[in-house]
Amino acid sequence: MADTFQPRLVNGPFDDPALFVAFRYQRRALLFDLGRIDSLPLRELHKLTDVFVSHTHIDHFIGFDHLLRSSLGKEDELRLFGPKGITENVRGKLAGYTWNLIQDYPLSIAVHEIDEERHKIIYFRAASVFRPEGERLAPFDGTLLDEPSFTVRAAILDHRIPCLAFSLEEKNRFNIRPDRMEAMELQSGPWLDELKRLLREKAPENTPLEMPVKNGREKITRSVKQWREDLVLETEGQKIVYVVDNLYSPGNIERVLALARETDLFYCEAAFAQSDEEQARERYHLTATQAGNLARKAAVKQFIPFHFSPRYETEPKRLLEEAMEAFAKD
Repeated sequence: MADTFQPRLVNGPFDDPALFVAFRYQRRALLFDLGRIDSLPLRELHKLTDVFVSHTHIDHFIGFDHLLRSSLGKEDELRLFGPKGITENVRGKLAGYTWNLIQDYPLSIAVHEIDEERHKIIYFRAASVFRPEGERLAPFDGTLLDEPSFTVRAAILDHRIPCLAFSLEEKNRFNIRPDRMEAMELQSGPWLDELKRLLREKAPENTPLEMPVKNGREKITRSVKQWREDLVLETEGQKIVYVVDNLYSPGNIERVLALARETDLFYCEAAFAQSDEEQARERYHLTATQAGNLARKAAVKQFIPFHFSPRYETEPKRLLEEAMEAFAKD
């Protein structure tokens, strides 16, 4: 069964962090962190609807300008999520340019700023020369996005500054059983997507839905509940967790484990060798061994260590091997 999310790291493990997640069969993608992204083709940048920034150190945010330039003609709103202070960071970026010819462009950026208790939203629109406007406030309960097919959650970690870790969770999948379709002589078509939509949105079970049979002359009408029982196999969705820049402290460990428990794909920074643990602690980063320990304790299915310090580029396998050895321990 093909996965809905198609994730890939934009850069190598020693380069700027950025995780691009495409949606299978949809013209949509998400981006986790904004390191250098100039290697992404425009057709992929144009798919982005939501960008999640862990924090605004330069290696995690330098790609903002490239994203901005690539998105000026974007008709749909671009949402940008980040920790406390990101609104001022975006405002400062936008203030660095002259916008006297921008009013006819459609771009609107909704900046979502997250702290321990509050979720603040401010809009920057090309039509308003990117002046901040329309501030809204809401409580923060850990959830950033909650759509019918997936949820994005965040945990706030300590990197001497707030740093967000993210979880992308597909909701349960509704798969159509081809053997039942064949036995009932039903045609494939958009009505199957409509059935899935009604199920995801928890429509009343007695909601009627019509489906045509293969001869094209007859249609069968049944309730959503009946179609679900006849045609649908429900399975658990995919889960991806992205963790960077944080100290190996009791509070951070607890938050990472709560977010990453039994995840399918766990992307985690492994910046330093264990022999350099003191430097890692001073810089509020994880060692490769600590990252592997987190992955093992969280019982993740696949562990992808990355965001290695360039100081180890002459030993390109060292951090990967240390991380995977800790992950594999009994």
